[in-house]
Amino acid sequence: MIKIIISPAKKMKQDTDTFACHGLPVFLQEAEELKEYMRSLSYQEAKNIWRCNDKIADLNYKRFAQMDLQRNLTPALLAYEGIQYQYMAPAVFEDQSFQYVKEHLCILSGFYGMLGPFDGVVPYRLEMQAKIHLGAHKNLYDYWGDKISREVCKKADIILNLASKEYSKCISSYLPPGKQFLTCRFGEFKEGKVVETGTKVKMARGEMVRFLAQNEIEDVHGIKNFHGLGYQYEEGLSDKNTYVFLKG
Repeated sequence: MIKIIISPAKKMKQDTDTFACHGLPVFLQEAEELKEYMRSLSYQEAKNIWRCNDKIADLNYKRFAQMDLQRNLTPALLAYEGIQYQYMAPAVFEDQSFQYVKEHLCILSGFYGMLGPFDGVVPYRLEMQAKIHLGAHKNLYDYWGDKISREVCKKADIILNLASKEYSKCISSYLPPGKQFLTCRFGEFKEGKVVETGTKVKMARGEMVRFLAQNEIEDVHGIKNFHGLGYQYEEGLSDKNTYVFLKG
């Protein structure tokens, strides 16, 4: 089975109306521990972790102070508002696409570890690169260790990586034997190399998830047929572990 990994987005919203949650995150206990840790910090300590302006820090400091991880929940797929999620456009998925992402899609998170698309979540801010000091752990990579990778890889033969390096290394660093880790790159060919642009890559990753879900892709060969946003698969630049898609 293919498991698709994607990054979360910094910006989040609450939406309890569009469609229902199906259960709670698998690492809810760990998220509760991180919640209590964030609550124990002073405003300035939390702001230093977030590395953000006062407006965003105020919002998220209040969020953690009032946070209840089991009430007023939003399905993870709707909770994130980044570019990748806008181009995925889950609010207008058809039934078979919902079923596909339920089985195949994993959203990685510094706070929740790993989320299924319909797991109920609350808005938070805590990126995987955050420097925390929780017990013996000095950062979130240390805190999570191999837990996320073990969970994602449970029923997967192939991990399709549509996540940023910040998140994908939570899986690739602990990949069990016999699992294929396949990364998709989206770019333009300039001066003899593939050049990727952050915003365009996020757009393409969202389109790719949408394509996979609409076409119910179950094998690596089907991935090559993606042609959203003017991209095409480039055989000559690709290999078993990296599929390259170029514009133009």
